[in-house]
Amino acid sequence: MRALARRLGVYLLAAWVAITVSFLLPRVVPGNPVAGAIARAQSSGICNSICVRAIEDQLGFNVHTSLWVQYVQYLGNLVHGNLGFSWSENAQVSSLIVSYLPWTLGLLGVATILSFIAGTLIGVVLAWRRGAFTDWLLPAATFFQSIPYFFLALVLVLIFGETGSLLKWFPSLYGYDIYGVNPGMNLPYIASIIGHAVLPALTVILASMGGFILAMRNQMVTTMDEDYVLVARAKGLRTGKVVWYAARNALLPCVSNFSVAISLVVAGQILVEIVFNYPGIGYHLYSALGALDYTLVQGIFVVITLVVLAANLIADVIYVMIDPRARQDA
Repeated sequence: MRALARRLGVYLLAAWVAITVSFLLPRVVPGNPVAGAIARAQSSGICNSICVRAIEDQLGFNVHTSLWVQYVQYLGNLVHGNLGFSWSENAQVSSLIVSYLPWTLGLLGVATILSFIAGTLIGVVLAWRRGAFTDWLLPAATFFQSIPYFFLALVLVLIFGETGSLLKWFPSLYGYDIYGVNPGMNLPYIASIIGHAVLPALTVILASMGGFILAMRNQMVTTMDEDYVLVARAKGLRTGKVVWYAARNALLPCVSNFSVAISLVVAGQILVEIVFNYPGIGYHLYSALGALDYTLVQGIFVVITLVVLAANLIADVIYVMIDPRARQDA
C-alpha cells in the first residue's frame, strides 16, 4: 500500500501541474488570445456582446480580479464539474466532453488491450522459437511502429476504405452511418459502430504492437536462461508449462512498460481520429483549435491528462498486485 500511496502522490502532483498549465496558458501568452476567438465568433454571427463578455471572463481578460483569485475560482469550477461554456458548440464543455469521451475510451481501450495481448503472445512465440521462420514478424512489427500514426491511417484508408480505395471493405469516415441508421440500442447502429471502428482500431494496433512484441521477446530471452526454467526443462515438463513459467515472470516488466505506452497510444489516437473524422475527443480537440475555442481546448486538455494518469495508475496497481517483490520492497 505504501508503494501505491507514493505513486498516487506523484500522479496527483502531475494532475495539479497539468491543470495549472491549462489555467495559465491563455493568461500568460504574449498578446491577446481571446481577440482571435471573439473575432471568429462574431464573424460567424453566433457571438453577441454577452458571449464576448463570457469568453473574457473564462480566460481572465478585462477582469478586475487577481490571478490568484481567478485560479481559485478555476479550481472550484473544476471540482464542481464546470469546465466553462463552448461558444463554437453553444453548449457546456462538460456535457460535450461526456458525449465525446465514450467514443475515444471505447476505441482506445479495445485497441490497446488487443495490441498488448497480441504483442505479448507474439513476443513469447518469437523468443521461444528463435531462429525459426517466425522471426520475420519482428522486423515487420518494428516497421509498422516506425510509421507515423496519421500516415499509416491514410494508407489503410487507401487500401481498405470504402471511398476511392482498392478493396472498399470498411467505412473510412465518422463513427457510424450518419444516414439510414437511428442512434440507440439497436443492432444496425451497433453493427455500424463496429464497422466504422475497424480501420481506426487497426491503425492503433499495428502502430503500437511492435513495442509490446519487442519488450516481451527480449524479456523472454533473458528469462529462459534462468535456473528455474532450465530445471523445469530437465525435469521433463511439458513445453507449454515451461513456456508458461517463463512468460509469467517475463510479463511483469512488460506490464510496467504498458503504463508508459498508454501515453504514446493516446497521442497517436488523436491523429487517427482526425484522419477518420472519428467523433472522439481528439477530433473535437482539433476542431476546437481551428475555431479558437480556448475554453473547449482547456477542458479537453485537462480531461485527456486525467484519463492518461488514471490509466497509468491502474497499470501500477495491477503491477503491484501481480508482483510480490514490489509489495515486499515497499
